[in-house]
Amino acid sequence: MLNKLKKLDLGIITLLVIFMVFSTLIVRSAIAPDPKFQGYDMRTIIFYVIGFIVLFAVSIFDYRILLRKHWYLYGLGLLSLLLLYPFGSEINGAKSWYAFPGGLQFQPAEMVKIVLILTMAHMLSKRDGDPLRFRSDLIPTAFIALVPFLIVLVQPDLGNAIIYLIILVGMLWIGNTKYTHVLIGLTTIVGGLILVVVMFTTFNTQIHDYLESHSKLHWYQRINTFIDPAQASDDDKHQSSYALIAVGSGGLLGDGYMNGQLKNNKFVPYPYSDSIFVVIGEEFGFIGASVLLLLYFLLIYRMILIALQCYDRRGSYIIIGIVSMFVFQIFENVGMMIGLMPITGITLPFISYGGTSLLLNMFSIGLVLSIKIYQEKYELE
Repeated sequence: MLNKLKKLDLGIITLLVIFMVFSTLIVRSAIAPDPKFQGYDMRTIIFYVIGFIVLFAVSIFDYRILLRKHWYLYGLGLLSLLLLYPFGSEINGAKSWYAFPGGLQFQPAEMVKIVLILTMAHMLSKRDGDPLRFRSDLIPTAFIALVPFLIVLVQPDLGNAIIYLIILVGMLWIGNTKYTHVLIGLTTIVGGLILVVVMFTTFNTQIHDYLESHSKLHWYQRINTFIDPAQASDDDKHQSSYALIAVGSGGLLGDGYMNGQLKNNKFVPYPYSDSIFVVIGEEFGFIGASVLLLLYFLLIYRMILIALQCYDRRGSYIIIGIVSMFVFQIFENVGMMIGLMPITGITLPFISYGGTSLLLNMFSIGLVLSIKIYQEKYELE
């Protein structure tokens, strides 16, 4: 075990320690104006301690054992999503959580991300780097991702559902998809987006009435705010508008730690979770936000280096799936706070408050480190 731990990537471990300190400080500032969230900063430290235990445990565990059990894991993941309908708890309009005594909560959609990555890595590795075939490879792999995508979309949890598709696209790309298939896929995606915008604009009133009658008006509000902000109400634009103002008001150096005025006056909802980037932008300014993005870049860079050094193609696929997940979550969370992306419930990796998401992220990094540790053993085999 000691020899395995010596092979850990110290650069990645150092970055995670920095994220832990930064996350704790930002969460503490975010919850300061609201007494009912007191203690979330200490919980963040506890989650991180547990997360590091998970990371080290997973890193010394041979990742290939998980690959051999991928179908069992996939079935367990789907079952955990389906059981939400009779046994799940509804939070913020989405029935996406299991609630346990003591205030503990678990979101299975987070776990399914890793399950998808493992399953698709196994399927894509069968081609051993040869171009993927449309019927035999692309269609079955897409089906594997679309099943949980539809289940999570209905909950509704649009953020995690989109991440499943992003993981699919990233892994199909690295799996050597033919350029003709890429062109077909891009055309389909662009055409679908244009159709959605046109239909949403044309039947705006009907869509509003339908979603309101089914208690899903927040879907309409988020989409309408992004597609047609001029027609959206002030209430619908509240989060996006004040987020943009707060980030802009931070200027170059920010207002100073704990001194964010819009945050302190509770103009920004969920500042400890979805909107935590707003706190960073307002209190640390452009410089602080840039430093955070640089840390993310270094983390992604280290992971890609490990992927390039893999002898096992499956290991490379797994890492690229994890990288795709992280890159999109970072881009979406930051983008929705500065008006580039629609508002979703996607958190900022390693920074936002949240036990399930943090443990999933630490598990993911542990998987990357396991791939690094076991490459030498793979070479000898």
